[in-house]
Amino acid sequence: MTKPIGAIILAAGFSSRFGSSKLLAELLNGKSVFQQTTDRIAEAFPNRIVITRPEMTPQLQKLAKETPILSFENADQGMGATLAFAVQHIGDWEGCVVCLADMPFIETSTYQRIAKQVTVDSIVTPIFDSRVGNPVAFGRRYFADLAALTGDSGGRGLTNKYPKAVRALQVTDPGILQDIDTPGELARYQDA
Repeated sequence: MTKPIGAIILAAGFSSRFGSSKLLAELLNGKSVFQQTTDRIAEAFPNRIVITRPEMTPQLQKLAKETPILSFENADQGMGATLAFAVQHIGDWEGCVVCLADMPFIETSTYQRIAKQVTVDSIVTPIFDSRVGNPVAFGRRYFADLAALTGDSGGRGLTNKYPKAVRALQVTDPGILQDIDTPGELARYQDA
């Protein structure tokens, strides 16, 4: 049996530019940003975890259905530290797709396509309109590098460190570029 490709959902940011918790902001369909993001990821990945701050855990747990939520006490150290924490909890996955909880417009089919491209020694980056987006997937070979991350630098630096491992995947999904940092961005993407 092949080992699974799983999703790490990073939900530990502080929404400082949004003014309140952007993950709990409501979309036009009545779902929160977090709920729509995790619902789409859940359709693509049986194996997944959410990493968040302790104070967000109770609220996100209600919205995450059957997705395990892990609290990271040191989320204030940044995305790199959060991702390093996550990698310690993924067991025997063959690869991981690093998803951002504030990207609710990525199609489930895009997650599935990225997952199909991951091998133990590849890094997969989606491309839309000549721009690299999220999520980025990493084969097991890079888990030690991810586990060594610190501060606010996420896994993107590994694409520079291992350029020959990177597989660019052309997608037709503008959602891979649409992360929400401000109420204006949320409104603009919903109207698109």
